[in-house]
Amino acid sequence: MAYYGKCIETVMKHLDRFQPKKDSPEQFLEAVANSLQTLSPQKQAFIMEILSGCLEYRKLLTIVVDAFYVRDGRLCPRADYSLFEVICYLATFQLEELGFQLFCDVVRSQPVHKVCKGLSLSPSGPGPRGSLFPQFLGFLFSPLNLGSWIKDEWSLVYETSHVKENWIDPLMRWQPEVQELIDQLQGELTSQPSPPKSKAKVTEPKEFSLTTPRPRAIPVPELVPKVAKTRPVPRSTYQPPKEQRLLEMTKRYNRWKAEELLLRANIEELRCAMPRSRGEPPLQGSEKKPRPPLPPRILKTQKLTFYTPNDNAPVKLNTAAILREGALYQRQVENELQRVDRLVGGAGDFSEFLEWQRRMQAKDRVAQLAAGEVRRLRGKLSHEEAALARQQVAQEKRRMAELKKEETAELMQRCAERRLQEEKSMKELVEQVIETQKNVKVAQTELRKGRRRIAQEVTEENRELLQRSTEAAKEEQKRRCDLVSQLRALEFRPTRRGKLVDLTQIPGHGLEGEMSVVELRERLALLKETRRRQEEERRDQIIQGKRAKSQELRDTLEQVVLCRAAMGRSAALRWEEKKARWAAAGAPSQDERVLELQRRIQEKAAERRARAASGHVPAPRAMRPKQRAQLEAQRRLELERSRERWLRAQQPGCGPARRLGAA
Repeated sequence: MAYYGKCIETVMKHLDRFQPKKDSPEQFLEAVANSLQTLSPQKQAFIMEILSGCLEYRKLLTIVVDAFYVRDGRLCPRADYSLFEVICYLATFQLEELGFQLFCDVVRSQPVHKVCKGLSLSPSGPGPRGSLFPQFLGFLFSPLNLGSWIKDEWSLVYETSHVKENWIDPLMRWQPEVQELIDQLQGELTSQPSPPKSKAKVTEPKEFSLTTPRPRAIPVPELVPKVAKTRPVPRSTYQPPKEQRLLEMTKRYNRWKAEELLLRANIEELRCAMPRSRGEPPLQGSEKKPRPPLPPRILKTQKLTFYTPNDNAPVKLNTAAILREGALYQRQVENELQRVDRLVGGAGDFSEFLEWQRRMQAKDRVAQLAAGEVRRLRGKLSHEEAALARQQVAQEKRRMAELKKEETAELMQRCAERRLQEEKSMKELVEQVIETQKNVKVAQTELRKGRRRIAQEVTEENRELLQRSTEAAKEEQKRRCDLVSQLRALEFRPTRRGKLVDLTQIPGHGLEGEMSVVELRERLALLKETRRRQEEERRDQIIQGKRAKSQELRDTLEQVVLCRAAMGRSAALRWEEKKARWAAAGAPSQDERVLELQRRIQEKAAERRARAASGHVPAPRAMRPKQRAQLEAQRRLELERSRERWLRAQQPGCGPARRLGAA
């Protein structure tokens, strides 16, 4: 038993030293293992097993031990907290592995007053000696605690099925054997002689002589101030700012101006690369042009600034982007040259198929515009129906408001009557309090006189104590000054300094390459100068390489700019052709669905105006001309943008031109 007692004490000592917020469990266990090297291997394994288990299941053990101190262990010392954790760990997680007999030996190895303080499973109370403290073993193995709150608290940390099968059920099975152990320990505790009672004098508490506080005066009720009516929120809060509209108009104007400038620049474009008809003879004098060589690649990534042809907005491109775009345009030029070669050789084109495709796209566009008109009219019809519904709701709200006003007036009258009664009762109560305060003034005067006399006596005593402390402080200050003067005299005594050192002298230790400090400094200076010259040469080589790569990159960038300008001109011409074809198509045709929706909208509008005239319902506030013009402009702008997006999606192979237009 002494063997287990020492092991448990060692575990308790290390658990008390562990701090969860500062210490790591792995590092703490390594430090403990290093400190236990002097013990036997068996004892080390036993201590480390218990200590690692207590740290691993610290959350579960803390739940049980904290609840024990709150419920049944209020009189137990906090120094036994680690002991209860160890006993709880052995009973819950190691009882099956250790065996009941070994568990009993571990429990009996502890002092009796720690383990047997009230060993009883009954909730009524412990035995004769144990009436001072609750029993931990009885608390832990109580079926009521295991089946209720212990199971619920542990289920918050681990799964409920795992907690019940592996921990709660084994504890319930061991409960009869633990009850027998508790009864045996109770018998051992009652058989021990009780210590003699001390005859010390019992302290009798006395009541404090406190001053009775005077009753507080009841304040007079104050009138509630009337708050001024707040100003309503201005309408400009919910409207877009004027600057935003101006920016939108400026943006559209700049866009239109850029398109006109681009078209004007593309008027004189050569048409040598345009496709011809199938039966048209090849052009005279057409020869294959030599293809320009590909530009060399630049490996290092650099950032250059590229200005678009439409405006002066800079676009930063790195080396990889410039080379990638240059290779793309080079491939396009090669493909175009191949196509021209095929046309010169007598190959055909797809002009008939493209014409048929344009006709079918025009038909689809007309159908889409008709469908869009139908959707717009349906939205207008739903708007009219919503206006009729709002009129009905407004009538219902007006009727409910009248009823609410009548009820409010009646409640206000009742509240005014009740307030008058409360003010009358409050005045009577204030008069009674004033009469009681008059009798208290005489007693307060006598109490003030007694307090003044006591204050004078205390002041005289404080003055005498202050004088004595001042004299003692002067003597202490004089003694300190003498010590300081002696220390300063010792500091000013002459001392011998260090010996002189000759930096040109060789130490003479007999080592290879031995030299003086001056020679070492000269060699270090020569080495630094050599390194500096090498760095300058390397820097000059790097600068020359960068300049060569930059020149190659500029040549590639010029080629990219020329290709972009050509692609932009061709894209602008295609866009003008699309706009011309779309304008020639005209407005969408009015089909039967559109006419039917217009008729229904007129009927709903007439019905709404009739209801407004008959029921005196205020019509919705008319929109200002300026606001109406702004809304119409926004709708037209959205419609133009949607048409532009649709036309761009229908254009074949206009990726680079689309990116140029977006820039």
